[in-house]
Amino acid sequence: MTDLSFAKGCEIAKAVSKGDVSAQTVVEAALTAIQTRNQTLNAFTDVTAERAIARAKTLDADRAAGKPLGPLAGVPFAVKNLFDVEGLPTRAGSKINRDLSPASHDSPLIEKLEAAGAILVGALNMGEYAYDFTGENIHDGPSRNPHDVTRMTGGSSGGSGGAVAGGLVPLALGSDTNGSIRVPASLCGIFGLKPTYGRLSRARSFPFVGSFDHLGPFARCTRDLALAYDAMQGHDPDDPVSTTRPQEAALPQLARGLDGLRIAVAGGYFRKQGFPEAYQALDHVAKALNVSREVELPEAHRARAAAYVITTTEGAALHLDRLRARPNDFDPAVRDRLLAGAMIPSSLVVKAQKFRRWYREQVLALFKGVDAIIAPATPCTAPSIGQQTFTLDGVEMPVRANLGIYTQPISFIGLPVVAVPVPLKPLPIGVQIIAAPWKEDVALRIAYALEEQGAVLAPRPPLN
Repeated sequence: MTDLSFAKGCEIAKAVSKGDVSAQTVVEAALTAIQTRNQTLNAFTDVTAERAIARAKTLDADRAAGKPLGPLAGVPFAVKNLFDVEGLPTRAGSKINRDLSPASHDSPLIEKLEAAGAILVGALNMGEYAYDFTGENIHDGPSRNPHDVTRMTGGSSGGSGGAVAGGLVPLALGSDTNGSIRVPASLCGIFGLKPTYGRLSRARSFPFVGSFDHLGPFARCTRDLALAYDAMQGHDPDDPVSTTRPQEAALPQLARGLDGLRIAVAGGYFRKQGFPEAYQALDHVAKALNVSREVELPEAHRARAAAYVITTTEGAALHLDRLRARPNDFDPAVRDRLLAGAMIPSSLVVKAQKFRRWYREQVLALFKGVDAIIAPATPCTAPSIGQQTFTLDGVEMPVRANLGIYTQPISFIGLPVVAVPVPLKPLPIGVQIIAAPWKEDVALRIAYALEEQGAVLAPRPPLN
């Protein structure tokens, strides 16, 4: 294992467990990559080097003593800086949160990954308070896309996408409220998993919209997503929406292939407002799956509108005290959208929530006839950093608000999704694999089958 920067997590864990490489060597390689390439990518805001080296030494000592190691033994990972990390203030991409006391405990998902043998190496850049689709942060600077550093990573988990795509870590955690895992996965050309709402604990992470927020992993292969997902499952009483359903391991299901799975392509709304590359990627995946059946998610455009109403009002309620006390310390674009949310009439919020219930029932009815639906992840490949508008269906529209046009109608009702990368030239773009609630294993099976046949892959960027 000579090129540790772009080694997969499963490869690292196997080598560490066999003694072919030490965990300390792996971690030191990751820290070197961060030191040399993060100056360009701006993915990390905090590096926990001493902690990581100490953890690696402990892991190596355990192996030398004959103790069994976990399935993620020695795998470096990093987390979006809205996760609590012991000893660090939980920034959530903001200026205001830097005044908070350092967290006294890690988030449960960090604890679970480390219990599986993974090693935390730092915290990652993000859009302020997760209200962002671009990966641009006015306090810490923009995350930069490893495939072209003049372009966006997508957001709000931009540092997570850039760190994994750029070979700084094989595994990262992010959050997804309206698309903040799937958009960076698409623009950065990597794999991302947004699990079912309530599947993975959100305890000790900074919230954005409590009724939409999900946490999940990024990786450069499906197997690593499944390893991380399986390690992080389990009911957590500290998260009020955490499921009490039994843990359902995805990793053993990957090799089952596509036999018996009914897959359809999303039509209607999902065939509009995109650039040609979005449909080229979708058609490429459909062809690889031998799928021609098309289904339409009813009123998806209204779902997106309702998602906006709920997002802005819940977000405004969360930040009202900060908006009153420190308005000038917000990113003006975030502040203004939150202030607008505070002024939305309650009657519209009630209408949006009623529609949400109706829409969920209609979409779940579709899953009586299919097991998964594929759809574009973003309307385009990565826009340029600072780009304000693009033209969709002949209409000039804001980039920041519209990178999530295909993700919002899905997270709105909490469905599990795997974003898979199609390595188009010159830039990759993602496709969503959407499954019924609690069927992450189905979406991961399809992603794995596509990866095994070479239809999707995380392309290595042109970095020195």
